[in-house]
Amino acid sequence: MKKQNIYQVFTRLFGNTQNCNAPWGTAEQNGVGKFSDFTHKALNEIRALGISHIWYTGIPHHAVVNDYSKFGIDNDHPSIVKGRAGSPYAVKDYYSVNPDLADDPSRRNQEFYALINRTHDAGMKVIIDIVPNHIARVYKGLNNPEGVTDFGCSDNASLEYHRDNNFYYIPNQAFQLPDVLAENPPLGGESHPLLQEAYNEYPAKWTGNGSRLAKPNFDDWYETVKVNYGVKPDGSYDFDRLPDEYRHKDHQAHFEFWLNRDVPNSWTKFRDIALFWTKQGVDGFRYDMAEMVPVEFWSYMNAWIKHHNPNAFLMAEVYQPELYRDYIQLGKMDYLYDKVDLYDSLKAVIQGKGSTSEIGRIQHELNDIEHHMLHFLDNHDEQRVASPEFAGNAEKGKPAMLISACLSSSPTMIYFGQEVGEPGAEMAGFGQPSRTSIFDYIGVPHHQRWMNQGAFDGGQLSEDEKELRDFYQKLLNLALNSSALCGDYHDLYATNYQNFGELKDQLYAFARSSVSEKLIIASNFSDDDSKSVNLVIPASLTTEWNLVDGEYEVVDQLSQTVFTLTINNGAGILPIHFTPLASFYLSLGELINKEQSR
Repeated sequence: MKKQNIYQVFTRLFGNTQNCNAPWGTAEQNGVGKFSDFTHKALNEIRALGISHIWYTGIPHHAVVNDYSKFGIDNDHPSIVKGRAGSPYAVKDYYSVNPDLADDPSRRNQEFYALINRTHDAGMKVIIDIVPNHIARVYKGLNNPEGVTDFGCSDNASLEYHRDNNFYYIPNQAFQLPDVLAENPPLGGESHPLLQEAYNEYPAKWTGNGSRLAKPNFDDWYETVKVNYGVKPDGSYDFDRLPDEYRHKDHQAHFEFWLNRDVPNSWTKFRDIALFWTKQGVDGFRYDMAEMVPVEFWSYMNAWIKHHNPNAFLMAEVYQPELYRDYIQLGKMDYLYDKVDLYDSLKAVIQGKGSTSEIGRIQHELNDIEHHMLHFLDNHDEQRVASPEFAGNAEKGKPAMLISACLSSSPTMIYFGQEVGEPGAEMAGFGQPSRTSIFDYIGVPHHQRWMNQGAFDGGQLSEDEKELRDFYQKLLNLALNSSALCGDYHDLYATNYQNFGELKDQLYAFARSSVSEKLIIASNFSDDDSKSVNLVIPASLTTEWNLVDGEYEVVDQLSQTVFTLTINNGAGILPIHFTPLASFYLSLGELINKEQSR
């Protein structure tokens, strides 16, 4: 077991150097990043940040407004494209990549293959999205391998449901756009030739979030259609169920279970997509809204992927804690978002609405699956840490980042720009402030200052931004190379609850250890209050660590500050002064003063 760190990057935005940032701006006005912006220098700097995997978000060809018809690509109707740049989760061709990202759209796949190779050369693995629950309302593959047909091409659209239809239909009804689009028109109300005629879809299909209305609501995922996995409209299953005994069987056993079984057509279509990209060198996948797809499909899908690449990195969105173990054990997911538990709790503490006592509860309840619960503070779906709607100050995220990276053996993910305090403040058009828009062409100002016109040297960062990035770099590299963080967890909060006093809801401490490394992690979430604490290290832990009475050097690896741990009659005391937003990554050193025998 080894720690892993993921750098999520919104590919369309990463290399954009333009700073116009006009609401609903075009690619020409606001700029657009390209695959080629990920130079060897850029990738080496990301690797040096302490990153093992890059998740390139928005790679598969999704519906866009830009006209690429001269490259043989059909135009998408703007009324079913969110924003001007389009949603990365409305995929229209899984065997092609987004032409916006290529210098030469006719060679867009080849340019992405070259980026895969550059990423590998920099010592990192490549993750891309697969969105099995829904696809664009209009799907057309231009690079299908031999024998592969498009979604829906063989469907019987006169039936609401058939096991091997790829979609669900609303017979005898035409699709209608939500009424509210009149108030929030496509392209911000700008005229467009394709808007002169209405978008036609007959019969209507179920919408991506499961809406069965021919006229979905604006907050439905109206730009997408739901994929049918053999789940009947009444919720019953039209495929073989996976016996519960397979919960504790390996990927090969799952592969053999499905090998000669007849499965719905959508299952094989997504399996073939995953294996295509695996063959191109992609090392793993991030699955959007995995809990909306039956767990048996994931057993099938992931077993096939692991059969071809046993080291594939498979992570997914699942937001219902009661389903975690099903999707890990039966669905054979490697990692799930720890959003509902750890992320939400850390955000509440940062905002003064929660208590650090929740951290220990979460760790205890998820102990058996801790390695599988991916930690993060920022991603494309969530408010930026530095935004006023979250913390309002990137510095306030430091204690939470320390906990997120060190609490367990799970991977840690950061979102590009997080490490320099990007607040996502732009009014992009369809996308609103606090989240860097995934729907629009927009610049990412703090990240652009680090990018420094392609030098990727942080040359335009302020001193505070440089210090913040230095904190992330030290922490992520320490975590990536730590054996203790993959070892045993030792709670220190309960023992020190009384010592924390009036800051009991803002202070937190725990230890992790392996045979070769002993760590104490401690932080103060308060940005106003300080407290000196004699942190108690219980005798049960000093005994487990084989520590004799005496004094030990303890070094904060983030600041190189030296502390002294004193053990007397087995009990340890570590004096720490918690300044506001203090973060300590304390490494236990050698015995420096053994007490005399009495």
